[in-house]
Amino acid sequence: MEKSGKPRVAIIGGGISGLAAAKELRWLEPVLFEATDSIGGVWRHCSFRSTRLQTPRPDYEFSDYQWSDRNDATFPTHTEILEYLHGYATHFDLWRFINLQTKVVEIRSIGDGRETWLTELWGDKGRAIPDQPAWEVGVVTGHSDTVQWYRFEFIVMCIGKYGDIPNMPKFPPGKGAEIFRGKVMHSLDYCKLDEDATKELMKGKKVVIIGYKKSSIDLAVECAEANRGEDGQPCTMVIRTLHWTVPSYSIWGLPFFLFFSTRFSQFLHERPNQGLMKSLACHLLTPLRRGVSKFIESYLTWKLPLDKYGLKPDHPFVEDYASCQMAILPENFFAEADEGRIMFKRSSQWRFWEGGVVLDDDTKLEADVVLLATGFDGKQKLRSVLPEPYRGLIVDSSGVMPLYRGTIHPMIPHMAFLGYIESVSNLHTSELRCKWLGRLLKGHFQLPSVEAMFRQTSEEIEVMKRTTRFYRRHCISTYSINHSDDMCEEMGWSPWRKGSWLSEAFSAYNNQDYKEDRE
Repeated sequence: MEKSGKPRVAIIGGGISGLAAAKELRWLEPVLFEATDSIGGVWRHCSFRSTRLQTPRPDYEFSDYQWSDRNDATFPTHTEILEYLHGYATHFDLWRFINLQTKVVEIRSIGDGRETWLTELWGDKGRAIPDQPAWEVGVVTGHSDTVQWYRFEFIVMCIGKYGDIPNMPKFPPGKGAEIFRGKVMHSLDYCKLDEDATKELMKGKKVVIIGYKKSSIDLAVECAEANRGEDGQPCTMVIRTLHWTVPSYSIWGLPFFLFFSTRFSQFLHERPNQGLMKSLACHLLTPLRRGVSKFIESYLTWKLPLDKYGLKPDHPFVEDYASCQMAILPENFFAEADEGRIMFKRSSQWRFWEGGVVLDDDTKLEADVVLLATGFDGKQKLRSVLPEPYRGLIVDSSGVMPLYRGTIHPMIPHMAFLGYIESVSNLHTSELRCKWLGRLLKGHFQLPSVEAMFRQTSEEIEVMKRTTRFYRRHCISTYSINHSDDMCEEMGWSPWRKGSWLSEAFSAYNNQDYKEDRE
């Protein structure tokens, strides 16, 4: 791992963000630490047998590495995505930077950090890469407990928000899993089972699944499929918060991108620092914006049996889209429910009893297995490796990571964070930020002051608060084009990426619009 003549840069995490960072920073010969035996991140370690991408292939590809079968209309499986990522790493010769089974267990700041923490400019007098190493990274390799230390001038954190640390529900004494006679398993542990083991876990068993997002929906379908036959048992989903689900990317015969992925459609929505005239226009367009959401809701309630099963959310569709919580349904989800193999129970709170779970109305559900699709604690992953005082700065008072351009924490110098904001296509979101980061490290532009960066992140958070009650997910889907425009301008690129005004207004934006040869 020794390098000479160039600043030493560490990339922590070998998922999509880590691979894109390695490619964009390969001129620095970075060292990529991946804790497991494979690249791929969540696609390798947090996917079920039935997991598929939720977007078409052309909307989930690197700008300079297309799918070989990008015209295939089916959504790729997690296995196909892993093959695509391996192809990307091979095509750009990234394997020479990748160190598998090297887990980062601790990061230390060299010096007390106050010379960069309490300054007007981020980093070393505004420079991203200092003259001397700023960080020590502690790594354990393979099955060894010996910590090896390496020094770096810059670190790119790509460990992401998902996987590794499950978000486990907490209960008062005597009401938790310790009193339950059956088996409790988080979706993270379920992912580690092979197909035979998952069927054995659920076949003929009374299964309760906690949650109603993509993971829990996929779990319910796998449970229903395992319980086909005479000895099968229904699977029960316990739902605290309903979310809108979509059967396909077509609404009343219109392509979905028309509603949110064009400049014209995003003009309807509030964006950060939009100015007085845009704010006035946004206010006047409120009825149209609500009408678009109602139009989509009308199709979903017609197409799906939401009223039949009590699954119609009480919040507008746009709030789920603006928080990146829209889930694409498996084709057979409601077919399995119609056959009685998937059942639904609403409950704002729940707890265990010896034979299963108790809902907020004291209804007792019998269960042999309780599967927790309760998400992950990505911020705790960061806290577990970052040193003080930076550990305590991860989130602000609103519970959101204040990341300038979704990448730089104004008070954590010489470090970038990739994969912590979301959009409809997280691959596109990560890759563009990697391009931006690469140019920042080359010195093509300088960041604004710490105060100015905080103003920008605060404005983004306020916009999200006014758009959706689920703002803590830090999703930019309703103003993603504007977010990209700002990054392009800082990089010295033209923010207008299409070939004509008509295309700019009504064509969907995707990664191919940000190919460097367009410059």
